[in-house]
Amino acid sequence: MIDEILQKQLSAALSEQLKVKIHINEAKSVHGGDINETFRIATNEGYFFLKMNDAKKYPDMFAREFAGLETLRGAQALHVPQPLAHGIVSGKSYLITELVIKGSAVHDFWEDFATGLARQHRKTQPHFGFPAANYLGSIRQFNTPYSSWSVFYAFNRLMPLARMAYDQHIIDKDMVQQVERLCRLLPQIFPQEAPALLHGDLWSGNFMVGAQGRACVFDPAVYYGNREMDLAMTRLFGGFDTKFYYAYQAAWPLLPGWQQRIGVCQLYPLLVHLVLFGGNYYNNVKEILQSY
Repeated sequence: MIDEILQKQLSAALSEQLKVKIHINEAKSVHGGDINETFRIATNEGYFFLKMNDAKKYPDMFAREFAGLETLRGAQALHVPQPLAHGIVSGKSYLITELVIKGSAVHDFWEDFATGLARQHRKTQPHFGFPAANYLGSIRQFNTPYSSWSVFYAFNRLMPLARMAYDQHIIDKDMVQQVERLCRLLPQIFPQEAPALLHGDLWSGNFMVGAQGRACVFDPAVYYGNREMDLAMTRLFGGFDTKFYYAYQAAWPLLPGWQQRIGVCQLYPLLVHLVLFGGNYYNNVKEILQSY
């Protein structure tokens, strides 16, 4: 909820950051995930989208998300909500972005989405990583730069999650050793390819059909990584339309053997979900590890 005091503080903070007098007239709660409070706010300058959470638990989450959104927008490949402001008021972290209006999908929606993602993936840099750590869900995501994808994936993704799961008594020592064994095999599994600009959390809940009938992506966990990570993520939790995958392959074919690497790429988000939610994700992780 946004009480009158918080509403005034947010109005003042927004006015300062946006360099225009902002008055919040109404804040309507909307669906927005597991850890954030989300609102559509009506102001004298129009409607915006507001996310808030506990500043003590996640002091830099929205600053990192703001940077990720700006990076994706800079790629000029897919529609991304414009980030407008972030900060802390009354113990609450907040992020204000453009409010995306839902529309009806155009006839080539999936093809356009796929080719846009391929354009985004062609944005590159010398190293895998990102300027700062950020988050996948509520899990801190390390982005220490490495020139090798296999090293990056092992030390910034798989091993930190395996250690976290072990420390929380979710997996045993044998499974940690299985993860370590897989990490040693990564240089033989992944062919070399330049770092690609990734959304980082590209599943069906993190895009919508925008007002123009095209895909709008949000809630990113941005970094430069192997582009197969985004594609593998799209296949989890319901998957995308098959037209999407055919169109991506036509725009920029994945390197040979990509089908056999889907499970390895999905291992990271599955480990995140195992730490956060437990349940059947244990069996998903175990099945992938046993194939190596």
